[in-house]
Amino acid sequence: MMVGRKIHEIRKKKGLTLTEVAERANISKSYLSNIERDLNQNPSIYIIKKLASVLDVDLKVLLNANSQEDAQLKLEPEWIELVNEIKDSGVEKDQINEIRKVIEYMKWKKDHVGDKK
Repeated sequence: MMVGRKIHEIRKKKGLTLTEVAERANISKSYLSNIERDLNQNPSIYIIKKLASVLDVDLKVLLNANSQEDAQLKLEPEWIELVNEIKDSGVEKDQINEIRKVIEYMKWKKDHVGDKK
């Protein structure tokens, strides 16, 4: 997959608009659009690094079509929506462990309380 198509796919899956990504990367919306449509097939590594940062993916994800992160991008929309809701709610990255504890408790409860029925 071309770099532009990869950027487009990741941006859409993360629920970001062309305008949001362009503004965050400090590039013009038309330039980003040209990259995504592969009209500009050779953006500089500097621009690709900026876009990777804005999209919160490793640079290798944009440069390598067969990366392990590709599999992670195939998440169902409900999971992506949940993550976006958590981010939008103001939860900081350092609070993620608290969310993990809740998930672990839910697993434990399912395994232990479910056995007693």
